[in-house]
Amino acid sequence: MLIGTYRHSVDAKKRMRMPSKFKAELGANFVITKGNTGNLFVFSNAQFSALYEKMINLPLFDEEAQKPIRKFLSSAFEAEEDNQGRVLLPKELVKHAGIEKNMVFVGVGNRVEIWAEETWDKINSDDEDNDFSVLAKFGV
Repeated sequence: MLIGTYRHSVDAKKRMRMPSKFKAELGANFVITKGNTGNLFVFSNAQFSALYEKMINLPLFDEEAQKPIRKFLSSAFEAEEDNQGRVLLPKELVKHAGIEKNMVFVGVGNRVEIWAEETWDKINSDDEDNDFSVLAKFGV
């Protein structure tokens, strides 16, 4: 299970290191892609494959279904670490998440989300967001 929050920075070449606790859970190979709210999603290969299997069963000629699949999969890449354990983030993903220097890694159960630190701090500054009762409508 991927849980917790870790703050790190990217270097000038936009290389990052996955926090060791997340890396242990994700495995040596993982997939990074655009998230849906100005962040990035990180999946283990197994989790990404399971998600992919659901996507490929959607109707091929239904543009409403195919448009988000196209955007999601075209932005995905398999992370490759260099000999120092760093992963180079593609420019498109850095731009999508607005990452300049500092970033926040957030464990969300089956995935890790990567946020620009400024964005993460802004969305978490509202105390009303700590009302978890909304989960009740989803059966939690």
